[in-house]
Amino acid sequence: MSDLRALFGIEHPIVLGPFGGLSSVPLTAAVSDAGGLGSFGLYGYDGDRIRRTGAELRAATSRPFALNIWVPTGDEVVPNAQHMIFAQALQPFYDAVGVEMPARPEQYIPSHEEQLDAIWDVAPAVLSVVFGVPSGAVVEEAHRRGIRVVGTATTVAEAVALADGGVDAVVATGFEAGGHRVSFVRPAEDSLVGTFALVPQVVDAVDVPVIAAGGIADRRGVAAAFALGAEAVQVGTAFLVTPESAVNDAHREAIRRTPADGTVLTKAMSGRLARGVRNRAVRAIEASGTIAPFPMQNWLTGLFRTAAGRQELGELQSLWMGQAAPLARAGSAAEAFAELVAGVPVE
Repeated sequence: MSDLRALFGIEHPIVLGPFGGLSSVPLTAAVSDAGGLGSFGLYGYDGDRIRRTGAELRAATSRPFALNIWVPTGDEVVPNAQHMIFAQALQPFYDAVGVEMPARPEQYIPSHEEQLDAIWDVAPAVLSVVFGVPSGAVVEEAHRRGIRVVGTATTVAEAVALADGGVDAVVATGFEAGGHRVSFVRPAEDSLVGTFALVPQVVDAVDVPVIAAGGIADRRGVAAAFALGAEAVQVGTAFLVTPESAVNDAHREAIRRTPADGTVLTKAMSGRLARGVRNRAVRAIEASGTIAPFPMQNWLTGLFRTAAGRQELGELQSLWMGQAAPLARAGSAAEAFAELVAGVPVE
C-alpha cells in the first residue's frame, strides 16, 4: 500500500474532485464506500450548513471523506456601492429566469474562521484547500485533531510553497481540469501548465505524496498519472456525469456532447478564471465587458444560475467541466470508480 493510501485510510488511490457548489452527499459517500476518498466542496457554506452536511455525510458513509474550502487570497471584495451597478448589467438574465434583481447582502461568503470552526466539529479525515497555503495554525490544529491536510497547486512554485507549509499531500492540477483555476502565486492566466508537464516536475520538487488532477477520466489517464510519479489521481468530470452527482440533466447532457476543444477558460461567471462551456450567458457577459470582481460576480450570477438550474436552462448555468469530458462515459458512480481503479498499477 502506498504512503498516501495509508495516510488517508483508503483502499484505492482515487480522490473525488471537490465541486464547489456542485457537491452531493450521495456521490461523496459512493466514492468513499468504494474505497476511495470522497470529497465535498464547501464554497459558500456557513458554519451551520457545514455541520448539517457533515452529519449527512456521517450518516451516509462510515469511510473517510474530505471537506474542501477556499483559502482567502486577500483580494476578495465586500458588498459595496458598485453592487447595484454590476447587478443592473445582469438584469436580462434575472428577467430570463423570473427572479428579482438582488439587493446588496451583508456578505457574499462566510468567513474563513466560521468555516474552520465548523470543520473542526465535523472532523473529516482530510481537509483540502484551494487558492493558497493554509496557515501554520490551521495545519497544526488539523494535525492535532488527526485530520490530514491537502493543498492544491497549479505550478511547481505553488507545490513547493504548500509542502513548505506543512501539508500532507499536494494535488497537482493541470489546466485541463474543469472549474476554477486555483492559482495563488501568480495570476491564473500566467499559471497554465498541463497535467503531463506539471505532475512529474511537482513529484521531483516536493517530498510529500502527489495527487494528479486534470484530464483524467478513465483507466488510461490513471495509468499515465502513476507513470509520471503520482501516488493518486483526483477526478471530477467523470463523476459529475453520474446520477449521484448534484448536476441537473442539462449539465449532464452538456458534458456528454462537449468535445475536448469545446470548453474555455472564463471569468464571466465568478470573476475568477474557470473552465466550462461558453454558453449563452458566458458569451453575453464576456461581450459586455462588465464583470464584477470576485466574489461579487459569483454571488450576482449565482442568483440566476440557481434558478436556471431548477428550470433546466443549460445556456444560463455554469456548465463546469474539464477537457476530458468526452471520456466520461460511465453510468453510475460505482462504474466510473471501477473504470479508474482498472488503471492503478498492480503492486
